[in-house]
Amino acid sequence: MAEYDGVRALVTGGASGIGRATALALMERGATVAVLDLQPDQAPPGSVGVLCDVADAASVDSAVATAVSELGGLDVVVNNAGIGAQGTVADNPDDEWLRVLNINVIGIARVSRAALPSLRDSEHAAIVNTCSIAATAGLPQRALYSASKGAVQSLTLAMAADHVREGIRVCCVNPGTVDTPWVGRLLDSAADPAAERAALEARQPTGRLVSADDVARAILYLASPLNASTTGTALAVDGGMQGLRLRPRT
Repeated sequence: MAEYDGVRALVTGGASGIGRATALALMERGATVAVLDLQPDQAPPGSVGVLCDVADAASVDSAVATAVSELGGLDVVVNNAGIGAQGTVADNPDDEWLRVLNINVIGIARVSRAALPSLRDSEHAAIVNTCSIAATAGLPQRALYSASKGAVQSLTLAMAADHVREGIRVCCVNPGTVDTPWVGRLLDSAADPAAERAALEARQPTGRLVSADDVARAILYLASPLNASTTGTALAVDGGMQGLRLRPRT
């Protein structure tokens, strides 16, 4: 019997990057998966693609209802949809702050709120939010993004406390710099993409970018029915970036 046999999972932002890797890993382990995304036609083969804009409550409510209907219930929610932002606290106008917080933070609240009635009926319900090492490490030129991910980590802990007695576990993953399409676009826009990639790789003690599969495996650990005692946990998947302090190479 596979670890996820019979598990019904919903993944937001599951058409690319970490979300896609997570959806594929869930299906490989036996889960049935609905991918909620702005591009549902790009959802992994074998999943149920559903159009969803996490910035819009009506879209979320409709998409979650469709997913629950298609899957026949819901056991796992992976809140992965999000956007990036660059700059210091002075570089983004109010509209951009509101847009990023609306998607990265309130989007998680919308999806979770819509999913709660179905999760309460599950014997092994779990929510996993995609956070970031930016929640706990001061990174240059990431003020808005870091603020949004700090809120995600705090929200995760609050949700875990609120719903533990309902049998719903809530955790988050804190990736370092992940080799995703978004990071690829940042590299492409740099004056020297090769030098920028080298700098991003060098700031992680492992000397490489985190892969989407690395993060997906961590998400599956946190969401697994086999890990019923794990809740309120923020799991760093960052190549040691947060906790290690290595001496410079000589």
